Amino acid sequence: MITPFAAVAVLVSGSIVAPVPQVMAALGDSITSGFNACGWYVSCTSRSWAAGADRSVGSHFTRLGMKDGNLNFAVPGSTSADLRGQVGQAVAAKAEYVTILIGAQDVCGGGTEKTMTPVPVFERRVEQSLEALRAGLPGARVFVATIPDLRRLWQAGKDNPIARTFWTLGRICRPMLAAPASTKRKDVERRARVRQRVVDFNRVLERSCARYGPNCRTDGGAVFSFPYTLDHISKWDFFHPNAAGQKALAEQTFKHGFDWADAR
Repeated sequence: MITPFAAVAVLVSGSIVAPVPQVMAALGDSITSGFNACGWYVSCTSRSWAAGADRSVGSHFTRLGMKDGNLNFAVPGSTSADLRGQVGQAVAAKAEYVTILIGAQDVCGGGTEKTMTPVPVFERRVEQSLEALRAGLPGARVFVATIPDLRRLWQAGKDNPIARTFWTLGRICRPMLAAPASTKRKDVERRARVRQRVVDFNRVLERSCARYGPNCRTDGGAVFSFPYTLDHISKWDFFHPNAAGQKALAEQTFKHGFDWADAR
């Protein structure tokens, strides 16, 4: 059994197996904080797909068999502009494994299509954050998840009157979810453009991770492609993942990550 993170990775069956980390840090926005996964407008970090301790979710933390050292620095409402600060927290904590899921609020947060983060700005922020992470934690392993397909959420809930009401009254992700019942050409085209922005952001995340080097992995688009339904979405707001959604995120991401020694 390999326990010290500082131990040299071993070669098993032709692939590199990494020693299980002692400290992991989850970075991102409300999705990773577990927002609305267990109650009304609260972060439920125990149900986070990344660092949650609730075993029913099957997070990366529990799948690694870790007992403690799970740090969740994700903050609801965070955009790519906030990632650099979270990286600083991970570096200060000397994290050995870092998960990142960022970008949904770069699409949704401003409230209109025009306020979405431009792709070059998003790329610069992600690159700077990963550079700081590599400089501060050169031996850490980094997992970058893709952003979920937000148009799939609209497709899943557009015929549900309760979901439409929540989206409209709560002004939730208006670039995608405004006028949810509309089939007008302008709204169809708007949703397509917003979805394309998510696609472009995911390409940025994949490129940036590839530039980072062998210590960075992505899910290969698994989260974006996952065919989630309203069964995976919190009924507190019809936007954030519920416990089932967090579990699906954990499953889709962990299998695309690193080969960990002694991982479950």
